[in-house]
Amino acid sequence: MKSIRIGTRNSALALWQAREVARHLQNSNYITEIVPIVSSGDKNLNQPLYSLGITGVFTRDLDTALLNDEIDIAVHSLKDVPTKLPENIELIAYLERDHPQDVLLRKGAAKTKEFHELKLATSSLRRRAFWLKYYPEAVFSDIRGNIQTRLQKLEDQDFDATILSLAGIKRMKMDTEYEMMPFMIPAPSQGVVAVAGHSDKKEINEILRTINHKQTQICVEIERNFLSTLEGGCTAPIGAFAEIIENQIRFKAALCSLDGKNCISTDENFEYNETENFGEKFARVVLENGGKELMAEIKGSL
Repeated sequence: MKSIRIGTRNSALALWQAREVARHLQNSNYITEIVPIVSSGDKNLNQPLYSLGITGVFTRDLDTALLNDEIDIAVHSLKDVPTKLPENIELIAYLERDHPQDVLLRKGAAKTKEFHELKLATSSLRRRAFWLKYYPEAVFSDIRGNIQTRLQKLEDQDFDATILSLAGIKRMKMDTEYEMMPFMIPAPSQGVVAVAGHSDKKEINEILRTINHKQTQICVEIERNFLSTLEGGCTAPIGAFAEIIENQIRFKAALCSLDGKNCISTDENFEYNETENFGEKFARVVLENGGKELMAEIKGSL
């Protein structure tokens, strides 16, 4: 077989993820080639890309390249991947999850401040809502960009702290202090590198399945089924995290109002079986306990 073309976004973190997938494939004696895809926002397609009108801001260009046979596989941060995928694209493999948590990073001048005193920079509705649940007087600033950009803005601009994914900090080997926040439930499938393939490329997809980490797959599929049942994308404050502890799964999740005052949460321990859709089951409970009205309220506010 000729080399496997690995499509990735062009950021430092995305390239790290692509190299990690390449390393797994090379360990099985496959030749790989990394193909960075610079987001152009508007590529010509000979076929309709999203039959359902679903758009993934960070995945669209890689989807296009995959459908146009410019790459063989696409590597993503799984939390960026929509729960509804374009026709002929499927998630094939998941690398072992490393660091699912969110962490707090402060600037030096704010080291002695209590959590409730911090002026926070985050554009994530989930992070804002979960923080507001405990610190309702919090003041926020918007912040975007890659990890390095955000840390520079933290030093340069008028706020005290920001919240980042621990996985990104660890993968970039950043020497920076951070604090854990046990109350902050991560985004569904945070900390997981996923590989998407074209449904027609059977041989390559079989190869990808050899690098799949089954325990991670079980957990993130529960989280993503929970998310899709709630009909939440990146616009709704939804956290979900499943982990295997001995022979059981613990699943923690919550849906919060934008101001954090109304949070519907679930915390379950159960034995896993392949026939039951646990993510959907727990989401239905949330919806029946006020989640349906809360989702409508959130959608109406955005």
